[in-house]
Amino acid sequence: MNKNYLILHGSFASPFSNWIPYLRKEIEKLNLDVYTPDFPSGVGYQNYENWSKLLNTYVESGLLNENTIIFAHSIGPIFICKFLVEHKIKVKKLVLVCGFNNYLGINEEYDAVNVSMYFDDLEDVKKYCSEIICFYSNNDPYVKYEVEKEFADKVSTKQIVVQGGGHLNSESGYEKFIELLDYL
Repeated sequence: MNKNYLILHGSFASPFSNWIPYLRKEIEKLNLDVYTPDFPSGVGYQNYENWSKLLNTYVESGLLNENTIIFAHSIGPIFICKFLVEHKIKVKKLVLVCGFNNYLGINEEYDAVNVSMYFDDLEDVKKYCSEIICFYSNNDPYVKYEVEKEFADKVSTKQIVVQGGGHLNSESGYEKFIELLDYL
């Protein structure tokens, strides 16, 4: 089975936001399979249960497997870590951008949609993926540097700190994220 790609967006986002369309186009240029699920977004819709239901359709159809390389942004990294651990699914590689766990304090709406994604056995994701790259910045306006570093310290095999990168989203100038191409 050939490798394929899954790109996961964050809270209050979509597959059409930030650098996700750029990365998808770059992968498609290589004639590789790439999927960008459109998870429910917003208070009352975004939660671990609803996101899991959608991702389970990828598992059931065989599109999420040991040959899958996953890119995830913001709340996406903790969601996919929790999902892989709970469902005992092995994947080829994780590229996690601005990941965090157990962090409240962004604002009331973000806290409400993020809290169900958190879990305590984060390090267990290493049983399901042997290569985990974490990107984060030294000046994220939403999540403290220390929180993103702690997340990366627990799971990553490689960390890349982007100086002045903000939340590594379009708001911070990341409509394109060329460095991610090194991890295809």
